[in-house]
Amino acid sequence: MSTKKKTKEQILSFNSLLDQYIYLDLPVDMIDTTTQFTIHNLREIHAELPYISPTYRANFYSFVFVKDGEGRYTTDAQSFPTEPGTIYFTNPGHYKSFEWKRLNEVYLITLSESFLKENVHPNIFTEFSFLLAETVPPKTLHDEIFAEFEQLYQQILKEYFSHSPYKNRMIGNLFVVLLLKIKEYFWEDYNPIYEGNRSSQIVKNFKRTLEQHYRELMSGKVDKPFRVQDYADVQGLHSNYLSNVIKSKTGKPIGTWIIEKTISEAKSLLQNTSVPIKEISYQLGFAESTHFSNYFKKHTDLTPVLYRKQNS
Repeated sequence: MSTKKKTKEQILSFNSLLDQYIYLDLPVDMIDTTTQFTIHNLREIHAELPYISPTYRANFYSFVFVKDGEGRYTTDAQSFPTEPGTIYFTNPGHYKSFEWKRLNEVYLITLSESFLKENVHPNIFTEFSFLLAETVPPKTLHDEIFAEFEQLYQQILKEYFSHSPYKNRMIGNLFVVLLLKIKEYFWEDYNPIYEGNRSSQIVKNFKRTLEQHYRELMSGKVDKPFRVQDYADVQGLHSNYLSNVIKSKTGKPIGTWIIEKTISEAKSLLQNTSVPIKEISYQLGFAESTHFSNYFKKHTDLTPVLYRKQNS
């Protein structure tokens, strides 16, 4: 867990919901520690209301479905009310805080980018580009439309507590349907003006460039990974300025974004394909497969061979 005591320039940072709940002294019995996916009713977590969280950064995706509850959440500088029928999601790397005044039935789903890539869709950001958007305002839906989402997240909840060997695959497929519903009801009238200032646009463009570049690496259109200067050149910015914006807005240096993307792509290829490890290393821009193996083990504590064996 990466946590820091809050100061004027530092803020709490969590890499998983488990880390976050342990730090905040909240119950963790509902969290499956074997996967990077969680779902539970917040009523079972917050015994005392009202509850106001500290401000923190979460390095994972959160999807909230408010069937019966009231509160407010803040992401970066924007604050939104939550009421019955509200659905919202937030992306990794942003300042967040939330408040609950009433909680009867509010379901929270969290998952990592690696889970998305490995179990939902290998080209997740191509089909669901809104996952790269910096801030998407919440929607408050009519009962009959909310019921469509409820049916899906309740089925996901059932699979989450099952012991099926195909549990993550089933959750992944159900989550695709949920994302399609979000795309249908959220994205049709989404207005990018809500994404705020110039820095927000820079972050959004960087994320899109990062994703596009790795697609080109995978397809063989390019054979060398971008450096910081390359990402800066795409937006016509000085590399130091881009680095400062990305670090200040997301809490992670560009180098960390590149590492996480490389490992995420590698895991997806190792788990979902039979491509030889030597070929994977070349696809990801490594001159030698031994360099890739050392890099992968450094950031995952597993060799590519062992990871593939455990996850195939």
